[in-house]
Amino acid sequence: MGISLNPSTILSGQGIDVASLVQQIITNQSTGPLSVWQGQDTALSTQNGLLDGIENNLTALQAAVAALSDPTGALTAQAATSSQPAVLTATADSTAIAGTHTVEVDTLATNGTLYTNPVAAGANTSFLVTGQTGDIKLQVGGATPFDIPITQGSNDTLTTLANYINAHSSTNNWGVTASVVSDSTGSRLSLQSQNTGTAGALTISSNTNTSLTFATPAGGTNASLTVDGVPFSSTTNTVKGAIQGVTFSLVSQSPGNPVQLSVGPDQNQITTAVNNFISAYNTVVTTNNQQYAVDPTGTTPAPPLESNLSLRSVQSSLQADAGFSITGNSGYVNLESLGINTNNDGTLTLGTNAEGLTFAQVLAANPTAVQNFFQNASGTGFANNFNTDLSNITNATSGPLNAEVTQNEAEQQDLTTTINNFEVQLTAQSTQLTQQYDAVNASLQAYPLLLQEITQTLGTLGQGTSSSGSLVPSGPTLTSGL
Repeated sequence: MGISLNPSTILSGQGIDVASLVQQIITNQSTGPLSVWQGQDTALSTQNGLLDGIENNLTALQAAVAALSDPTGALTAQAATSSQPAVLTATADSTAIAGTHTVEVDTLATNGTLYTNPVAAGANTSFLVTGQTGDIKLQVGGATPFDIPITQGSNDTLTTLANYINAHSSTNNWGVTASVVSDSTGSRLSLQSQNTGTAGALTISSNTNTSLTFATPAGGTNASLTVDGVPFSSTTNTVKGAIQGVTFSLVSQSPGNPVQLSVGPDQNQITTAVNNFISAYNTVVTTNNQQYAVDPTGTTPAPPLESNLSLRSVQSSLQADAGFSITGNSGYVNLESLGINTNNDGTLTLGTNAEGLTFAQVLAANPTAVQNFFQNASGTGFANNFNTDLSNITNATSGPLNAEVTQNEAEQQDLTTTINNFEVQLTAQSTQLTQQYDAVNASLQAYPLLLQEITQTLGTLGQGTSSSGSLVPSGPTLTSGL
C-alpha cells in the first residue's frame, strides 16, 4: 500500500508526523515476510501439538499391548472360585493349575482368651491377699511363661495390671492384649492373644498371693480342614500350600458341608486387558482418522497432518499389526477368529466370529488358545509382534512421529532466528529513516518563515522603482556652477 502526504498540510508549517510516516514505511516492508514466517511457525506449532497428542495415544496403546504380551500378566492370571463364599474364598497366582477341588472347613483358627472371675470390689482395688508382693506367670502357646511380679501400689489392681501387661507385651513381644470389663457382678481382667491357633493359647501357670481366680482358657486352636480328602491344620485362617498357587481364606466353619473350588484362567482380568487394548487402539485410529477427513465442498481447509508422511506410515503399520495372523492354534489365528471385528473406519469392536461365538465364549471354551494367540514362548504371538512394532514407533529418538517433532522444532528455531534478525534490521532502518525525515520535517516546518522572508524582501525591492518604470536609482543632481 502506497504512502501519501497532504501538500496543504506539510506546506503550512505543520510539517510531517515523522513517527507515523516511518512506521508506515516499516510496516509496508515487513508485513509480507513476517506474515509468511509467522504463519509457518504457527503451522509447525499446530502440527507438533497434534503429533505429541498422537504420540501419547500410542504410548497408552503400547502399555495396553504390553499387558497382553506380559508372560506374568493378565493372560496368565488364574482365579479361584468358591461355591460357598460365606464359608471359603480363595485367590490364585499364575502357578496355579486349572482344576476343581473339594474343601471342607471343620473348624476355624481362634485366638486364645482368658478371664478372671468378677472382682466385686471393682477394678481399682488391690487384689493382693497379704503383704506387698505377689506373682503371676502367663504362658502363651508353648513359650516359656512370662513372669508378672505384683507390687503393691504399682500393678496390684485390675486397671494397673492391664496397663502393666500391655506395656510389657508391646516391649517384649508377648503377643497379648489386656483389658478390664465390668458388669453388674464386678470387674474382670480380660486377656486375648494376638495370634490364632495353638501359638496363641493362653495359660496361667502360676498365681501366687493374689485373690484373682482365672476361668478355664478358651480358644487358641488351629483351623482344621480337608482338601480333596486330605486333612490339613493351620494356625491361621489364611491357608497356603494345600493347593499349588492357591491361598484359602477361611470365613466360617461348616463341617460336613463340602465347598467346590474351581481354579482356572481369570476371565475377568483377561477380558479387561483385551477391552483396554481395544479402547486404546480405537483412540489412536480415531484420532488419526481426523487428519484424513475431507470436506467434499472444499470450503474447509485440509487438516494440518493430512499430507504428513510419518503419520501415514504409522497408520499403515497399525493396520498391518491389527491384521496380524498366526498359524494353527485350533483355528484361532487372528482377531476376527476370537470375535474381535474390524469396523469400516478401522476401529475394533467385540462381536462374533465366523461360528457365531463371542470373545467371552471363545475364552471360556479354549483359554489356552486365546493366550497362545496373543503371546507364546517364542515371542511370535499377536501381542508380542505388536509390542515390538510399537516400541519402534514410540522410540524417543528414531520413532517417526518423535523425529518429525524434532525436525519441526529445528525449523521453528531457524524461523525464530530469521525473524529476530529481520526485526534487528527493521529497527536499524527505522532509526535511519527517522533521522532522515526529522531533517526533512525541520525544513518543512521552516518553509512558511522562509516564504515570508522572501516575500518581504521582494516587497522592499519594489519600493525603489521610478515612475517611468526605470530601475535606475534616484540621487543628487550635479551642476557645473557655470
